[in-house]
Amino acid sequence: MKKFFKFDELGTNFRTEFIAGLTTFLSMAYILFVNPNTLALVGIEQLPEGVTRIDKGAVFTATAIAAAIGSLIMGLFARYPIALAPGMGLNAFFAYTVVLSQGINWDKALAGVLVSGLIFIVLTVSGLREKIINAIPSNLKLAVGAGIGLFIAFIGFQNAGIIANSDATLVELGNLSTPTTLLAIFGIAISIILLALGIKGGIFYGMVLTSILGIITGLISAPSGFGGIVGSVPSVAPTFGVAIEQLPSVLVSGEMWIVILTFLFVDFFDTAGTLVAVATQAGLMKNDKLPRAGRALFADSAATVAGAVVGTSTTTSYIESTAGVGAGGRSGFTAVVTAGFFLLALIFSPLLSVVTQEVTAPALIIVGVLMSSSLKNIDWDQFEIAVPAFLTVIAMPLTYSIATGISIGFIFYPITMVLKGRAKEIHPVMYFLFVVFLMYFIFLS
Repeated sequence: MKKFFKFDELGTNFRTEFIAGLTTFLSMAYILFVNPNTLALVGIEQLPEGVTRIDKGAVFTATAIAAAIGSLIMGLFARYPIALAPGMGLNAFFAYTVVLSQGINWDKALAGVLVSGLIFIVLTVSGLREKIINAIPSNLKLAVGAGIGLFIAFIGFQNAGIIANSDATLVELGNLSTPTTLLAIFGIAISIILLALGIKGGIFYGMVLTSILGIITGLISAPSGFGGIVGSVPSVAPTFGVAIEQLPSVLVSGEMWIVILTFLFVDFFDTAGTLVAVATQAGLMKNDKLPRAGRALFADSAATVAGAVVGTSTTTSYIESTAGVGAGGRSGFTAVVTAGFFLLALIFSPLLSVVTQEVTAPALIIVGVLMSSSLKNIDWDQFEIAVPAFLTVIAMPLTYSIATGISIGFIFYPITMVLKGRAKEIHPVMYFLFVVFLMYFIFLS
């Protein structure tokens, strides 16, 4: 094992890698409970006509399995200390845009994820994935990340009851004296304190403490005995293989291809940015290039396919892997350990009843804060850049749609650049996307 993972060459050992893997798991364990709540649209009472609710228990199991498979492939094949799991932002797009706003049932949405994963594999093997990533202006990549952050945070504030619906002004400040809202506010405060103190896994620990307070105050039903904490693994039968069954109908749907393109686009940059960030912190970059980049991207693509088959949204590399790297993780064994903990976590499914939307809301808000940090790197001084970037960011929360935000930004980018006399700087791919997204709005109308 030492030879395979090159412990001596990387200056690490079994104990360090194990602790790093555990640290990474604790830093991203929140997804086990946030993802089922998000995909099952917990807190949304009325769904669009013809839309059903995905099985929450099946999503819990699918989340753990997808994370374990993705992390194992990354650890054993690419040999990087990078863990994978269903991505935040991508799950919000799946649930709130595709299912809730567009009225596409979850089974077809899973098929869209599957198609995007298969396309990823083809693009990765052919080497086109990296070329397409490079064709998109960095400012728009940053805007997309920040916009998704604002969108996720907006959902978190809604779930917490801090932001409420208003017939007069669309949104307003909610009733902060509501007990469940106060519980969510406590969760936000404690999570911020833990993270500010530099505690690894602050988001996860914040959820644990919020759940405990909810149980003590009677706002959350306490699990009954040991069986309320540990139980049998929920079946994935309600979601397993459904994506494959829906493939024929999805492949001939113009609306679904827009969804697939959005899955592709968001994961494109999420994965690339994470890989570079984690590898840089671990000192694994060589001449500003990522060794075995093709293998790492393949691991991400394969994990998306596996996740879609078992029943969850796009699986992607997690920036929380930097927590494990900070604890000394340098080899793929870190990711293998993280995968093992995700499989072990399957027996704790009864805790899903304890993790309510008020408990997960702080996680959404904190993740939104972290994602929005990319705003600082956008070149706001250039008006032709600022306009499409701003429209991308602001449109996501205001239209309740990640796809709409991306579409608006990518339509205005070539327009403002051409008017500014910078047409030669626009990559042909951007003109193609301009036409695609313009047709998207025409199709919607």
